Amino acid sequence: MRVLIQFVIGVIFGLGLLVSGMSDPAKVLNFLDFGGVSAGTWDPSLAFVMAGAVAVTLIGYRLVLKRPRPLLAEQFHVPGRDDIDLRIVVGPVIFGVGWGLSGFCPGPALTALGFGAPRAFLFVAAMLAGMMLARWIAGRPARSGIVTPAG
Repeated sequence: MRVLIQFVIGVIFGLGLLVSGMSDPAKVLNFLDFGGVSAGTWDPSLAFVMAGAVAVTLIGYRLVLKRPRPLLAEQFHVPGRDDIDLRIVVGPVIFGVGWGLSGFCPGPALTALGFGAPRAFLFVAAMLAGMMLARWIAGRPARSGIVTPAG
């Protein structure tokens, strides 16, 4: 049952991306173009989509976290740390650079796969490679920072 509900939520999310036009990388790139490369194509509509998403999430979190537990899980999984470390900074920077260069972020890229968009396949392949690299880096033992002379 959980998988079916997750599938329906994913379909609703994908439909929202399609209706808002966010699965079109040109729309995203036009939002990021403030008169540089192709002056005059700035499209502010993404800001309204993002503002709507933030508002829904803000209200949703306030309502949902008042419940004793989620409907389909034993407990809520919320971050336990509130400090800012290198991973919290580097991850979003890499995400933003990839988004700005390609016009895709993960949700719209997966939606665009359904249309057979070649750029989406390239983006998703790069995204999966980046995810595997991040897991490999995270799984390596931490260095002590101590440099010892050779020999």
